[in-house]
Amino acid sequence: MKNTDTARKLGLTLAAVFTAGTTLASPAAAQKAPMEKCYGVARAGQNDCAAGPGTSCAGTSTRDYQGNAWKLVAKGSCEKIETPKGKGSLAPVDR
Repeated sequence: MKNTDTARKLGLTLAAVFTAGTTLASPAAAQKAPMEKCYGVARAGQNDCAAGPGTSCAGTSTRDYQGNAWKLVAKGSCEKIETPKGKGSLAPVDR
């Protein structure tokens, strides 16, 4: 009887440790920061995707701060980003 009590306590302890470990890891993975497309802030060849005519996808912008090339940034930060060509924009810009 003593062995079964010990085994039960050990099993409950291991279950609690496993559950606590997965609970702590899950919120961080599940709660990714919301992102938004920010146009005109990518350096040449460092855009995330779809940089307009003549480009196909990520890494294809041809000049720094190209107005139709975008990077994913934290939501709410785009229009605060300042570049030598002007601020970031939530829509493509003429540059």
